[in-house]
Amino acid sequence: MIEQAKATTKANMEKAVVSLTEELKKVRTGKAQVSMLDNIRVNYYGQLSPLSQVASVSTPDAKTFLIAPWENSILKEIEMSIVKSDIGMAPINDGKVIRLKVPDLTEERRKDLAKQVKKITEDARVAVRLVRRDGNEEVKKALKDKLVSEDEAKKGEADIQKLTDDCIKKIDQIADEKEKSILTI
Repeated sequence: MIEQAKATTKANMEKAVVSLTEELKKVRTGKAQVSMLDNIRVNYYGQLSPLSQVASVSTPDAKTFLIAPWENSILKEIEMSIVKSDIGMAPINDGKVIRLKVPDLTEERRKDLAKQVKKITEDARVAVRLVRRDGNEEVKKALKDKLVSEDEAKKGEADIQKLTDDCIKKIDQIADEKEKSILTI
């Protein structure tokens, strides 16, 4: 019973770490990364579709995106979607493809992005703590239902706390790396 609670807790904590990694990929570092455009949705025949499903997105160099739509008819829709999004880049439409130049980050913008990383990181920590709480409640319920002894319950809670500490350490490490990449010029 306790092993199952620990396994579930560990799996859910790992999901929180994966989610953090995915969220941090969307934060700009001054280099063009395709994941920065993941939130852009394009009106494709009345349906909002992710940009990656209606166009080929590539990075020919570290500061440029090249967006080649599958159909030329949606070039204007892609351009409008980029303008409406909050990515802070102006599209350059040459009639066949759209180019996006990643602007250099100012000192102020770098600090704002570092704050954004801290907020995303804190959200991940909170998620891990909620998972810990759920795991501990499962162990307490097993103890209350007399499925495990008190010693087993205490050991289970200690193991869940160790999982939490390890996960928080991993989250902090990922966040520190991202913050360094943002703040280095």
